[in-house]
Amino acid sequence: MNYLANFLTGLSLACGFISIIFSLESHFTFACWAIILSVIFDGLDGQVARINSIPSEFGKQLDSLVDAVSFGIAPSLLGYIFVYRNFSYLATCALFIYLVCSITRLAKYNITPKEKLVNYFYGLPTTASGGLLASFILIYRKYTRLPPHFIFLLIVLLLAFLMVSRARYLNLDGLKQILGNKIWLFLLVILIVFIFIPEISIFTLFLFYLILSPFFVRKIAGVAQW
Repeated sequence: MNYLANFLTGLSLACGFISIIFSLESHFTFACWAIILSVIFDGLDGQVARINSIPSEFGKQLDSLVDAVSFGIAPSLLGYIFVYRNFSYLATCALFIYLVCSITRLAKYNITPKEKLVNYFYGLPTTASGGLLASFILIYRKYTRLPPHFIFLLIVLLLAFLMVSRARYLNLDGLKQILGNKIWLFLLVILIVFIFIPEISIFTLFLFYLILSPFFVRKIAGVAQW
């Protein structure tokens, strides 16, 4: 059993749980960063798990359950409490759809044969979806006072649809194949931009992944259709 990978998964869960607590206490900035930190731990546990020559079914199931909390429940609760102070029927329905789609996405991933997921996933990963929602709220808190109700609902429903769609999104192996030796330069640029404008850089990174990743997958696969 890969104890280090499972420990990192536990840290991802801790960040998701802390985000929920911060949301309930109306500390929205901290709640957003907790979700983004959870994304980082989730990526690290996957890379550590790959070092282990024997795949862990326990680790795979644990990771999916943690993702359901950190990138399904936590962003839904954060978005609802931040955007809607009073009960909203539309927001409740939209966020429930988002939650259902995130759980469905994780269940589909668990039953997809590993050989079909060499360089990409089917459907937008829940990590990217949760990270995009969190970074969107960060930007709204810092740069605008306009109510994000309508825009937020559109983003929530779009992400929900993409998570259960057949669109293909790069995994870390696919990103390494696309970037090649430039991956360290790419990470350095991201780090420099992050130092000066962290909220915008994080949101832009997730947005670029959402928009461009399917096109890069087509380039890798060498096919014209999804």
